[in-house]
Amino acid sequence: MYESFTEFLKGKTRICIIQAENPDGDSIGSAIALDYLLSLINPNLEISLYCPVDVPKYLRYFSDWSRISNEFDWKADGYIIVDTAAEVLLSKLLDDSAIKNRLYTTPVLVLDHHETPDDLNFPHTTIIEPLPACCSLIYKIVKDLGLKTDQNIAKNLIYGISSDTLGLTSASTTPETFRQVADLLETGSLNIADLEEARREFMKKSPRILDYKADLIKRVEYSLEGTLATVHIPWDDIAEFSDEYNPNVLILEELRLVEGVKVAVAIKTYPDGKITGKIRTSVPIADQIAGYYGGGGHPYAAGFRTYDISYEDVIHDLVGIVPGLIASAKQENTNETL
Repeated sequence: MYESFTEFLKGKTRICIIQAENPDGDSIGSAIALDYLLSLINPNLEISLYCPVDVPKYLRYFSDWSRISNEFDWKADGYIIVDTAAEVLLSKLLDDSAIKNRLYTTPVLVLDHHETPDDLNFPHTTIIEPLPACCSLIYKIVKDLGLKTDQNIAKNLIYGISSDTLGLTSASTTPETFRQVADLLETGSLNIADLEEARREFMKKSPRILDYKADLIKRVEYSLEGTLATVHIPWDDIAEFSDEYNPNVLILEELRLVEGVKVAVAIKTYPDGKITGKIRTSVPIADQIAGYYGGGGHPYAAGFRTYDISYEDVIHDLVGIVPGLIASAKQENTNETL
């Protein structure tokens, strides 16, 4: 089923694993797990890990995070992109004409789990399957192809799956997800409590970040009779706090837990006119909201990026489209019940 994975590796001497410019636990876990996996498959293979931005401090519970570089590997004869097939999330790469040309002229394999359509406009092979995490996809590839694994691979896959499923609690989590984690724990002789303790240690917040979180909460605006919660994160905040803790991570789950809120959106604005939005919902419409701006993701968690539109315009759009999407989701649920 996943033979294209091993086919891609044939004849390669140097592989570069690429993440999008918004790294998260799943993309980092996927990249590091692949690093170890490829080394087991071919000990002579040279491997580099690339991300356009520095790994945020709160994600450095991955013991090999420092292997990830923001220096592009020009010597690779194959590139593997993990956790995205969306051009907008690779804009930092594709805005560089030399890198873009390199991806056009060198074999590329894309591994992704999002339901957003693949819109990459350079030649590439894809393995895309709707799953809770990209690490879940890598697990399935390993099992299907009978590949070797070890404790390092297992640990990073668990971290990635746990990250994208909010500790196996998100709506995308299935019984199969639990079985995957259980198998990985046994494979690596790992203790889930020890893994979680390491993660929590790096997720701790400084007093400064806690104060900032309090400030973000005070900025939250509610619309549509409290069903829509939005918060604005301007460039000054991004520049000051993002390396220590992503403002989106600080606030979004808190918003989704507010009584009556069905849609929570954290909106970042940048000096160049770029606006990004991270969406979390309690009804399966997040991907549809993101799709309005050309973004995508999962039904309950998605994101978008847009240019040449004001923050006020984004809020106006959200107020306009969210009620209809909620109503449609409610009607679909009613029909399924009947």
